[in-house]
Amino acid sequence: MAAEQDRSRSWIVAEAVRQYAVASAATAHPPSQLSQGGLGASRLAQLIQDLALTPEARAIAADETLQLTEFLSPARPSTSVAFERYEEFLDWKQRRYVPR
Repeated sequence: MAAEQDRSRSWIVAEAVRQYAVASAATAHPPSQLSQGGLGASRLAQLIQDLALTPEARAIAADETLQLTEFLSPARPSTSVAFERYEEFLDWKQRRYVPR
């Protein structure tokens, strides 16, 4: 199979395990059962859909998500901050990370 698909043997084995995991997760553990273990039903359904994708398709989807994230939250301009004492830095850091 590896030669036919021009892939490595380890890729073939990994793909077989991935397909097996998708099939067993979808049939053996319906979303209602697994949601009790920590994943909500919608998150579990998304996980099963993601596992059904090929590794290349997952990488493409991740890139698209990253592009959307960068579009929605533009980078902040970099700033330089100087302190005379270490205690001033600690005060500044505490004020910066305390929710307002």
